[in-house]
Amino acid sequence: LKVIAIDEQLRVIYEDNVHFDKDLPEFKTQSGVYIHNDRLTVTSPVLMWVKALDMILEKMKFSGFNFSQVRALSGAGQQHGSVYWKKGSIQVLKNISSELPLHQSLQACFSVSNSPIWMDSSTASQCSALEKAVGGAQHLASITGSRAYERFTGNQIAKIYSQNPEVYMQTERISLVSSFAASLFLGAYAPIDYSDGSGMNLLQIWEKVWSVSCLDACAPGLEEKLGCPVPSHSVLGPISPYYSQRYGFSPDCKIVAFTGDNPASLAGMRLQEGDIAISLGTSDTLFLWIQEPTPALEGHILCNPVDSQTYMALL
Repeated sequence: LKVIAIDEQLRVIYEDNVHFDKDLPEFKTQSGVYIHNDRLTVTSPVLMWVKALDMILEKMKFSGFNFSQVRALSGAGQQHGSVYWKKGSIQVLKNISSELPLHQSLQACFSVSNSPIWMDSSTASQCSALEKAVGGAQHLASITGSRAYERFTGNQIAKIYSQNPEVYMQTERISLVSSFAASLFLGAYAPIDYSDGSGMNLLQIWEKVWSVSCLDACAPGLEEKLGCPVPSHSVLGPISPYYSQRYGFSPDCKIVAFTGDNPASLAGMRLQEGDIAISLGTSDTLFLWIQEPTPALEGHILCNPVDSQTYMALL
């Protein structure tokens, strides 16, 4: 988990990080994840992410960082991971006591304690069922920007529903990692943004609404568990009072929608039409700003985080 603070000239004034394996050894992760016995299922403990946020904010406080000067806060989360909020969690989120670290208040809030993440490839049967339900791989790509991919959230939700329908029924909200992190700061369920939402096999990338046929193919009653998607640069509201009381944030600090790590790279590198970027990271990617995409069976088309009328192509 990384934090960076910049001033109005975009100069870096603070940065720090928490290393999951090293700083949170009690979760016993390797590279921040659990690789299960089938070698296909890969998850991360949700409370590790929450505890990492507690830890990084305490580090900032200890170093004398002036939270009251922060005007706005946004972020990026690894794409395709999902978080499952248990029924009643919204009340807990709204009424968190500033006396306690977040992870203590939220420990009973998740119906799935280990979140499926981008490395998971255990949903092959759900992928073929989704493609079949909407009329084939190319048709799915034409609706959602990608053919069915194992890591994509719709297929992960379909797996949870088919294996644990009671766990699915106990879930009142499903967040992406990005909207989950935004929810922690907002003290309410943050909406999924268009850009990260287009990595789910669920969003109609042209109309920017959930595809009913895709939702129905994955799980019943899914639309209300996802909420309405929003543009990636939306101001969601002021920061939760918890952070003003515990860390001294201004109550006027705005929370801007969080997005996925790939869209955030396009925004952060200030790509414009005609530019191409190559990222050599955990997974190597090539991405570009694109006006009029034609989704294919290879690669992905995502909504552009900077300009909701245009797109981003990703290989």
